[in-house]
Amino acid sequence: MKVSRKTVVTSLTVLLVATLLFLTYQRVHSRIIFGIRDDFSRAISYDTPVPGIPGIRADQCGNCHVEIYEEWKTSMHSKAYVDPFFQAYWRKDRHIWICLNCHSPMEPQQPWLIKGLEGGKVYKPIKSDNPHYNADFQLEGITCASCHVRDGVIEGPFEDARAPHPTRYSPRFRSTDICFTCHQVPSGPFQFYNGGPCSTFPEFEAGPYSKRGMICQDCHMPSINRAVAVGGPIRQGRQHLWRGGHFPEMIKHAVTVNLIEEEPRSRQPGAVVHFTLQLTNSGAGHKIPTGDPDRYFTISFEVTDSAGRVLKSQENTMRRWILWWPVIVELYENRLKPLDSRDYPFQYRLPGDLKGLKLRASVKYHIMTEAQYNRLRTKYGLSTEVEHVFTIFEQEDPLDTSFPVVEVERERGASSCKGGRG
Repeated sequence: MKVSRKTVVTSLTVLLVATLLFLTYQRVHSRIIFGIRDDFSRAISYDTPVPGIPGIRADQCGNCHVEIYEEWKTSMHSKAYVDPFFQAYWRKDRHIWICLNCHSPMEPQQPWLIKGLEGGKVYKPIKSDNPHYNADFQLEGITCASCHVRDGVIEGPFEDARAPHPTRYSPRFRSTDICFTCHQVPSGPFQFYNGGPCSTFPEFEAGPYSKRGMICQDCHMPSINRAVAVGGPIRQGRQHLWRGGHFPEMIKHAVTVNLIEEEPRSRQPGAVVHFTLQLTNSGAGHKIPTGDPDRYFTISFEVTDSAGRVLKSQENTMRRWILWWPVIVELYENRLKPLDSRDYPFQYRLPGDLKGLKLRASVKYHIMTEAQYNRLRTKYGLSTEVEHVFTIFEQEDPLDTSFPVVEVERERGASSCKGGRG
């Protein structure tokens, strides 16, 4: 059978285009959703032991720094490696090495040493066994030494520290530099985010609190007067808590919610009632939600009758919308900047029978979608139930009364921080 020249040319063209697309995809596609920056492309070295102390395990530091150690144990830093969500996502990403540089960043915490990258590709590391690997130390995640041990010296925020070990003042502890390395990762090739996958830093730096000279620690490491170590002088330091997106109380501190009935009137069958839920980013120095791009809020209204049947419902979402494949493109986002507010209106025409009629309004914060959560459980080994949806605000009001709903504001915590609490 004779094949026409046109058919041959078309077939070769299709093959060439397919090959080019495949090679391009192989070159730009990675199992990670961020790029690599020099300051977190390698583990933190520990070549020189610190004289005067038995070691750099957290419990060894805790012998003297008792209160700080107890706070650290409650933090997500201490769980950065063992966190079930991290372990499931890391399994999904085929245990790619770069994740450990933030989740267990000290060299002795990692089973391998990275000597380079084959072809410059992050998913093709040149590895060698680490003779100093300590599996128990790895479980500590972001441990004391991650921030404080450099070149055989304990670094900190004080210039006049006296201790049985060598100390050195570092200005990093009085600036955002100490947080930047892991909490602002850049975009990679063919990844088109608005500010990167975790854009907390540009959000904060562009906001009003940074311009006032505030830093991350003002909210995430609250100030406290106490001795840093047992027997030391009382001085102003910081709590080592780092509360953030996994702690619902921090999210509650970040927002103010008002539920308002507009143009209050007597409730009569056939009348239309109008409500507005106003959500304000009143306490966070960055957008809400921030951090992991999977996080989002839902703002919901629901009218039910005396039997609990839902007569009308409405749900709005505050989040980032990202196309993940074949390249990463952030399509849209509607998150709230610091001090910004947004109104969510809801209206409902009252039926003939008002008995037992109720309106429920709520704001919920989600670590991820239910579909993502179920996929981690069924496919990537998330073996324990982990709370991932938090109710930040909920109010139920009767609609079968002639008394109008008045504006209600959820009380913010007494210890709320003006610079951002979530």
